[in-house]
Amino acid sequence: MSVLTRDEAQTRAKLLDVHHYGIELDVTGGDETFDSLTVIRFTTRAAADTFVELKPVELRSVTLDGRPLDPETLDENRLPLKGLTAGEHELRVDARMRYSRTGEGMHRFTDPTDGETYLYTQLFMEDVQRVFAAFDQPDLKSVFELTVTAPEGWTVLANGVTEHLGHGHWKAAPTPLISTYLVAVAAGPWHSVRTEHRGLPFGLHCRRSLAPYLDADADEILDVTRACYDRYHEKFDEPYPFDSYDQAFVPEFNAGAMENPGLVTFRDEFIYRSAVTDTERQTRAMVIAHEMAHMWFGDLVTLRWWDDIWLNESFAEYMGYQTLTEATRFTDTWVDFGVARKSWGYDADQRPSTHPVAPDPDSVPDTASAMLNFDGISYAKGASALRQLVAWLGEKDFLAGINTHFARHKFGNATLADFIDNLASATERDVHAWADAWLRTTGVDTLRPAITEADGQWQLTFDHEGSRPHRIAAGAYDTVPGESDRLVLRDRFELDVPQADPADPRPGRRPDLLLLNDGDLSYAKVRFDTRSFQTVRAALSGLPDPLTRAVVWNALRDAVRDGELPAMAYIEAARTHLPHETDLALVQGVLSFATLHVADRFLRPEERPTALATLTALCRDLIRRTEDGSHPGLRLTAVRHFIDVAAHPDTISAWFSEGTVPGGPELDPELRWRILGRLSVLGAVDDAVIDAELVQDPSATGQEGAARCRAALPDPQAKRAAWDAMFATDDLSNYLFTATAQGFWQPEQTDLVRAYVERYWPEAVAVAGRRGPAIAEAAGRWAFPAHAVSPETLALGEACLSDANPIPALRRKLADQLDDLARALRVREAQTPGEA
Repeated sequence: MSVLTRDEAQTRAKLLDVHHYGIELDVTGGDETFDSLTVIRFTTRAAADTFVELKPVELRSVTLDGRPLDPETLDENRLPLKGLTAGEHELRVDARMRYSRTGEGMHRFTDPTDGETYLYTQLFMEDVQRVFAAFDQPDLKSVFELTVTAPEGWTVLANGVTEHLGHGHWKAAPTPLISTYLVAVAAGPWHSVRTEHRGLPFGLHCRRSLAPYLDADADEILDVTRACYDRYHEKFDEPYPFDSYDQAFVPEFNAGAMENPGLVTFRDEFIYRSAVTDTERQTRAMVIAHEMAHMWFGDLVTLRWWDDIWLNESFAEYMGYQTLTEATRFTDTWVDFGVARKSWGYDADQRPSTHPVAPDPDSVPDTASAMLNFDGISYAKGASALRQLVAWLGEKDFLAGINTHFARHKFGNATLADFIDNLASATERDVHAWADAWLRTTGVDTLRPAITEADGQWQLTFDHEGSRPHRIAAGAYDTVPGESDRLVLRDRFELDVPQADPADPRPGRRPDLLLLNDGDLSYAKVRFDTRSFQTVRAALSGLPDPLTRAVVWNALRDAVRDGELPAMAYIEAARTHLPHETDLALVQGVLSFATLHVADRFLRPEERPTALATLTALCRDLIRRTEDGSHPGLRLTAVRHFIDVAAHPDTISAWFSEGTVPGGPELDPELRWRILGRLSVLGAVDDAVIDAELVQDPSATGQEGAARCRAALPDPQAKRAAWDAMFATDDLSNYLFTATAQGFWQPEQTDLVRAYVERYWPEAVAVAGRRGPAIAEAAGRWAFPAHAVSPETLALGEACLSDANPIPALRRKLADQLDDLARALRVREAQTPGEA
């Protein structure tokens, strides 16, 4: 299919004003296709040719101003509109469209629990063309008026309030001016919880089979929604701009959520069927806050072209975490950001595919290239940059600039230049210079401290590798006398980087630990001087603040990835300090990195058993520590990771048979499938056990669990069946493809799957080409042989990139995976003792 170029979009935006879309969808015609009738009213400023986009199964008819056009002129996804005169026009397009099974366009899902069917749209970037005809670019905003014919007993949701007219006919209120990619429809026999807040209809919606779980959490979800809504109205001068606020939790959703105005769609894993930790509840709350922030930044004011996608995502990411901290019970959200999200940005920013937060427009010449920028840079690094901006600018001036931005561009489009100009109007500081240094550059700065002592004073200097200015705090910590594993803050002082002059000497002896970027307000890797590192190894868990501990753990993580700290030293630090950790986000983040990166990739295969044994002992300690029921979230985290690193089946097999962990928790579906997955890897169960569990849990999650387990069995026939399901047929949905891929590669089964490593490259290229970006993402992320850390794997991958011409979505994913693989090889080569 043709992709839209930036030049084409600019040309079309100068030519057209698009006034109104009338869209009629009929979803009663079967399992494969639906009917789509679109009437577009628009004005042409001059006589010219242009085109409209759609991707139909069948284009039945097209009329322009009442004159028939030949449907055969459709060229891939472009229908030419030739000989347009200046003035008003009406285009009418009648088409039959195909349902999606990959979470793109109009996704159709039948719930295996009860046989009910659900539909929802995900129209981001170019996928509106899979549902209706459109001038598909973000700066051709219009009013959208939808009607939907659906089966009796269904409810239809849309951007505006919907009305049932009878006999399955539904009509949605016209939208204000919005972009094509933000139109949304969700239809099915939804279970709904409805209320009002400040006169605005609020709704929560999910599949009927999830109704008890939504009902159990509805108060919490609505409390977070109300709190964020109220807090945004304290921050923003512009009121919420749409007529309702529905949140639909939908199946097989590729992203975390999508900011459709008035109808936010979320992956329905956020409706918890099993026990979760408070950190997971915090994550759900953050996503709610993030998506609501988009109602202003992204929906009310929208990017002009996709080079400014960071404006949407960085702003929502920053506001989501900050507003959650200010307005809800989740007051430590920046700890989770520091240990989970920020590392996503650091990793992406050190790969060859890195790009500025705000890329040069010429580097985003079309929609295919724009898709590649939805990464840790546009989200986590951008949010970190905005957090640093607020620290430097002050929140009052920052919000003043934001409100000017909304007032000037509401229901319109804006660029980075507009954003910076509006911020600059609220402050005397040079925001343009800040933007050049922070938003137009790539890479991660590194800060290395050095401390000298003389005459009862100490002085801090540091090396700054990089070019950005930073406003950071330095924390000076001392060991508590007589308690070598506890630290107390002596002083925290602010520094500007680079230093114009050396810092003044400070009185007293030097601190036992000097931590740069204490409080995590900037975006930089930090290192330790020798004495500080010794203190960290002895007393990390004794630091009083979890955000400080997050900065230290990130520093250790970065040092391992850079080959400056032996990978096993990270495992040993976790073994020493996590038994005393109380913050769930830190425990989860450290254990995940220790398992998935250190044990599975950075250590040599012969070292892995020792690492798994160490992690098993650590998790056992955490389980014992929580026997009194005082910390159920920590206990659940420890149980999950004990399962994941189990090298022998005996203990977890006993848990599975007994239906409980001794002392709790009882095994809910998530834990049962988790244990069964690990037992499958270890060869301790067979298909019959998996089938029996699926009888007990036939839900969509159960289907995914069974697919994951079957793919994990150490059996040649099971591997062949899983491989063929992924690559030889196109029957798997996006979620079932991902589950199968997650089970397939296991470090314990290297010899068994060795032949598939070479097969992966051509077959991944082929399936991505057939099935498109969503499956390309899954094939590149989950089906990649990440365990196969070897020069041979690297050579095969590089040859694929050079010769096989993968589609852009897969090419980017493979390039990133191969860079991570090359890093793992370098880390293995550098496994000698050293300092952080």
